[in-house]
Formats: sequence, C-alpha cells, structure tokens
Amino acid sequence: MKAVLKIITFLLFVISLGMGTVGFAQPVAKPYDENQDARAELKKALARAEKENKNVLIQWGGNWCSWCMRFHAMVNGVPAIDSLMKENYIYFLLNVPQAKDKRDNALFQEYGFPNRFGYPVFVILDKNGQRLNTQDSDAFEYRDPNVKGYDTAKVIRFLTLWTPKALNPATYQKH
Repeated sequence: MKAVLKIITFLLFVISLGMGTVGFAQPVAKPYDENQDARAELKKALARAEKENKNVLIQWGGNWCSWCMRFHAMVNGVPAIDSLMKENYIYFLLNVPQAKDKRDNALFQEYGFPNRFGYPVFVILDKNGQRLNTQDSDAFEYRDPNVKGYDTAKVIRFLTLWTPKALNPATYQKH
C-alpha cells in the first residue's frame, strides 16, 4: 500500500508541475512585422547592405505561412546557415498580408512579381538594390514528400552561390 501511495503522490507531483507551466507557455514567435512599412524598412536594409558590403535577402511571406516560419526557424537554428547569412546578407522579412486586398501589388511589380511563386519566395538584391535573383522555396524542400522541411545542404548551396564574393569576377579562377 505504501508503494502505491508513493506512486500516486509522485504522479500527482508530476501532473502539478505540468499544470503549473501551462500558464507560462511562451507565445509563438511572429518574426514578420505585420505593421511594417515595407518600403521604408527595405530602404534601411539596403543602406545597411551598402555600408557592410553585403547583399539583401528578402524573404517574402507572413506569419500565416507555415513554410515561411519553417524557413525562418532554420535560418536561425542551423549554425552554418546563420553564420553564412550574417556574413553575407542583410536578412529582411517582408510581410505579405494574408488578405490579398491588403497586399502592395506595386511592390510585387517592382520586383518582378515574386508572388507568382507562392510563399516564401526569396529575392536577392545587391548592395545597390539591383535584383540579382528570385528563387521559390520549392527548390529547397526535401525530395521525399513524407519529409516536411527544407534541405539545409540545398539552402547552403543557394546562399553560397549568391554571396558578394561569389558574384565578384575577381574571385574567379582563370582556367
């Protein structure tokens, strides 16, 4: 009987610990600023890119997009990607409202309608604001449809191919 009481007491203790933390659960992070002035923030990102001699990687999407959230989590959660981004890019999350009537269609037009690819979609600008590449995220997904997420090797390869150093002809080897 004593053993049963100890087990019940232990289980009640464990349950109470779990219940005590429910009220303190962390809210889900929302990396996209839903109130951003995209044009003003993009201008700041370009000024910083020019100053730091980096490219700008614009991730178009929103907090409503699960694939956008996965990519953002990977950028911050995989050290090799995080360091590659910090060294070569100004990473800018451009919020696209879920409601289509609230979207800035003129901005889509200015950047070659990246929205045609779905979300997230990436636009790389050089430090002067010149569009270098537009890339849909499908290319980074695992080939196996049962595996949800992005293949870090594919993302690293993509990011490496579009760094300022990779685009500088002086760094090419002469054959």
